[in-house]
Amino acid sequence: MSLIKSISGIRGTIGGKVNDNLTPLDVVKFASAFGTWLQNNSNKKDLTLVIGRDARISGQMVSSLVTATLQGLGINVIDLGLSTTPTVEIMVPELKADGGIILTASHNPKQWNALKLLNNKGEFISGENGAEVLALAESEDFNYAEVDNLGKYETRDDAFDIHIQQILDLPMVDAEAIKAKKFKVVLDAVNSTGGIAIPMLLDKLGCKTVKLYCEPTGHFPHNPEPLKEHLGDICELVKKEGADFGVVVDPDVDRLALIDEKGEMFGEEYTLVAVADYLLKNKNGVAISNLSSSRALRDVAKSHNSDYFASAVGEVNVVTLMKEKNAVIGGEGNGGIIYPDLHYGRDSLVGVALFLTHLAKENKTVSELRAGYPSYFMGKKKIELTPEINVDDILTKMEKEYQNEEVSTIDGVKIDFENNWVHLRKSNTEPIIRIYTEAKSQEEADRLGDEMIAKINSLI
Repeated sequence: MSLIKSISGIRGTIGGKVNDNLTPLDVVKFASAFGTWLQNNSNKKDLTLVIGRDARISGQMVSSLVTATLQGLGINVIDLGLSTTPTVEIMVPELKADGGIILTASHNPKQWNALKLLNNKGEFISGENGAEVLALAESEDFNYAEVDNLGKYETRDDAFDIHIQQILDLPMVDAEAIKAKKFKVVLDAVNSTGGIAIPMLLDKLGCKTVKLYCEPTGHFPHNPEPLKEHLGDICELVKKEGADFGVVVDPDVDRLALIDEKGEMFGEEYTLVAVADYLLKNKNGVAISNLSSSRALRDVAKSHNSDYFASAVGEVNVVTLMKEKNAVIGGEGNGGIIYPDLHYGRDSLVGVALFLTHLAKENKTVSELRAGYPSYFMGKKKIELTPEINVDDILTKMEKEYQNEEVSTIDGVKIDFENNWVHLRKSNTEPIIRIYTEAKSQEEADRLGDEMIAKINSLI
């Protein structure tokens, strides 16, 4: 069974049986539910949605199904075609649309696809709204339009240009400083839409782009999640080309990883750290990440006399806290940059532009820049429990066990020690506690995880 329904959308593997996988019937049902929910919650009679897709093989089929379904409900569709998640998010308010649907399974392999749902601000719908959409999908309470009231369809091919121009217009993006450096950048876009959008941006910034896997065929040449074990080819090419650094994005271009000039990973966690360093150096403010992101962001914020706060895990939760605290910068440790002066969504394009500005002004190599930040190492473990064990009860006991430390319970239990931290989160689908740790060495991070597993077992 590879169909996952959640408050943020629906995702699954293509083919198979209805309700078990992402079949055409499931796509139609979920698109119908979202369109109906918009109609039920709008005072307008004439609604318009923006849709866009990454380059995965099933994208055209899924897009056709979603488009026809929305038109069948009487909703107008503006189709951006091959796009990125942040570009669709930008274009919803730009076109004064009533919502949007992004067709992408993000970093999942090519057999997956998904529908991600946006409100009229171009932001992911709330948990409460998502639950209402899921209920509509379950009830199949849809009312399709008669023939004279079918929705209209149009395409746009200028979305990347609009997105990039909005980035270039940002005061904190210094295009002239970047152009003066004439950076040479290697790009791995995993044969998706980053291979179209990122070179357009780099060209505007006077950079020379060496392309690797930039044809938007949807045939991913390696696992599309931008982790070190998947990125050997670009690490070698950066060294071979004598490039200033490398850029890696996932299929929908909302996660950004960097490679230094030596062919070494900059560290996904440190993409956000570097961008925050640049922004907070120029404007005191608030930085936000989630509880499972690196402590390095907190350290950098503190070094600039700025505040740091952590949200529950999930982009919607990060954005909610960013708005509450009026944050200057926020994001997630997986390379997701959220810059509210542009929009409230993870955006690799604005991340590249801000990082390039920082690099140009610091007059350092990428490895020298990375060496200036606190070094932390993360560990990820899990403990599987039998179904009869109450996971919430275990987490409550762990909270009490470490009550003399700095403890947060907004998302599981996070325990901040002086030199490291551990974050315990329960799985929503199985009796598992996920254990995230961070310390000054990999050995220490792994040891802390093992200690927590032993402690949990003793409490059981």
